[in-house]
Amino acid sequence: MTGASRGIGRAIARAFAEKGDRVAVHYASNREDAERTLGELPGSGHGLVQGDLSDPEVARRVADEAEALVDGVGVLVNNAAFAPSASSAHPPAEVSYVDWQRVWRRMLDVNVLGTANVTFCVTRHMIERGVPGRVVNIGSRGAFKGEPDFPAYGASKAALHSFGQSLAVALAPHGIAVTSVAPGFTATDRVAAKLDGTSGEVLRGESPFGRVGTPEEVAAAVVYLASAEATWASGAILDLNGASHLRM
Repeated sequence: MTGASRGIGRAIARAFAEKGDRVAVHYASNREDAERTLGELPGSGHGLVQGDLSDPEVARRVADEAEALVDGVGVLVNNAAFAPSASSAHPPAEVSYVDWQRVWRRMLDVNVLGTANVTFCVTRHMIERGVPGRVVNIGSRGAFKGEPDFPAYGASKAALHSFGQSLAVALAPHGIAVTSVAPGFTATDRVAAKLDGTSGEVLRGESPFGRVGTPEEVAAAVVYLASAEATWASGAILDLNGASHLRM
């Protein structure tokens, strides 16, 4: 799975390993965190795959290495993303045109093109082997709710959802089901500070459950969507936001 070095990615990798699956743990640059993920996985046959997916040739190499590492990828989870942070905020009324261009390009290169390229390469391996497979994309509530401080992120996740639906139709004749999940705010180490004080109260207040989501809840949904029983869900986008944002 891509982007598995921490947070939601780590929880998903652990969930699959606990089922007895071998996991190719992809990371872009933080090897220390990726090795921690790897060390937490039960079972054997897991390994690390490194690469910046914004480079098309690196994306192809990552797919090929993962294929060899686990003797054929049966499930691809696309979690790698250039995520919102203080340094990537780009509200249109406040940033320079140069910074606007920079953030948009990076978010689209990683979140959309990188995902598309890895998915192409991994699913071509599935097709060549003649086996059914699964692709699960990690999208975002922000694709529907809007991201005023991070419009490129919201747009990239909306594109990811649409991409998944297109591939669900294109790949069904090959026995490959494609789905997406759209988490709301999820409590990971990366965003822990936002859950303190007033900002935390606001975030928890967005859901009638009075809390935010957990990486394990996202992982459980991904494991289900990757199962044979979920084949008929292909093309679906599953909201995982505790009723904090409802859409028709």
